[in-house]
Amino acid sequence: MRDVYVVAAGMTPFGRHYDDGVKSLVGKALEATFKDSPVQKDALEAAWFSNSGWGIGSMEPGSLPWIAQPCIRGQVALAPNGIDAIPIINVENACASGSTAFNNAYMGVGSGMYDVALAIGAEKMTPPKDAPESVKKSALGNMLAGTDVEVMAAAMESIRAAAAKKREEAIARGEVDTRKKQRKERSPFMDFYSAMARGHMDQYGTTVEQIAAIAAKNHNQGALNPYAQYRFKMTVEQVLADDEVSFPLTRAMCSPTGDGAAAAILVSGEYLKKLGASVKPVKVRASVLGSSRMTTSGAERAKELATLAYEKAGVAPEDIDMAEVHDATAVGELLQYENLLLCPEGEGGRFAESGASALGGKCPVNPCGGLESKGHPIGATGLAMVAECFWQLRGEAGDRQVEGARLAMIENGGGFLGMGEAAIVMNILEAG
Repeated sequence: MRDVYVVAAGMTPFGRHYDDGVKSLVGKALEATFKDSPVQKDALEAAWFSNSGWGIGSMEPGSLPWIAQPCIRGQVALAPNGIDAIPIINVENACASGSTAFNNAYMGVGSGMYDVALAIGAEKMTPPKDAPESVKKSALGNMLAGTDVEVMAAAMESIRAAAAKKREEAIARGEVDTRKKQRKERSPFMDFYSAMARGHMDQYGTTVEQIAAIAAKNHNQGALNPYAQYRFKMTVEQVLADDEVSFPLTRAMCSPTGDGAAAAILVSGEYLKKLGASVKPVKVRASVLGSSRMTTSGAERAKELATLAYEKAGVAPEDIDMAEVHDATAVGELLQYENLLLCPEGEGGRFAESGASALGGKCPVNPCGGLESKGHPIGATGLAMVAECFWQLRGEAGDRQVEGARLAMIENGGGFLGMGEAAIVMNILEAG
């Protein structure tokens, strides 16, 4: 593989963009990306477009928060924004869609097929303000598409029943504030994550306060990020006191739904030389895409892929200066501390509690605020992680800058299959 570099990245603020559709979100992300880019649209040789939900549902206007676009999503989104004629490849890999688009663009450039490629992702998840409750509910229920629907639709009742039983046992022990509001409508993934949280707590003695510490850390860091959907600080106590989503997870521990787009431009080492010495590139040291195994745990598979990424990059976990990880909930981040070998198995809660993953700590994780604070428009998420690391490694992250950041790890998982995330992407970037 040839050397591959990121030379530009950009994104929209994440949040509820009631007046924007996918096309306009893509246009804004492209404008932000090309604003200070050393290459422009006419230099692009191929583009990978990531999106997860635009193709779901009826094509009748008003039936969902968007009109369904089952096919040619990238062509439909990019052509009105001045990108056409070149190969446009559509990517759907659940929450890992953006990272998969980045991996594919990396392979396209690294293989020698292209010298300049675009990876861009967008998602429109917010229902119209006047949408009926049935539409809002369907938007959350559609997330089950990121699982084996035939199996999981039947299993959801038992998963939620198990959560209810654990909650009643905790109430009997006096560990639950029954005065808190319980959120009935939620993504089914929140129930999967709450089961993981309870399992980790039972096996390793992890506490809900340690999980809350991760959420508080992310909200405090997100308050420094102008692109974040939520820009307010929270204490551990406030996180614990928030509405209950799926025991023991509170709303502040979970990522919100929202809209947004993000992009990155990748070039070959040979092309980089043509751009001149004024360019500040970020090198892609490794990009690894894998899938879960039905015969092993999700943690085991994630560790295998993280280890492979470290080997390809020629670095060790202790060399990593910062990480962006898929924290659809705070416990998701906790598990990734262990999967990325940043701490020993079972020590994720104590790693967070020590401050090691906060700005100024041993290895800051999600300095952008993570999905809990920054937001999680699915198709854009993985590329927003790339954008954050691009800025961090160039020293351009402002108040959330990780001092001396040279190596960044990015982990992004998509969907659930068997005992782990269905799609897993590991990227390692290095300051140029």
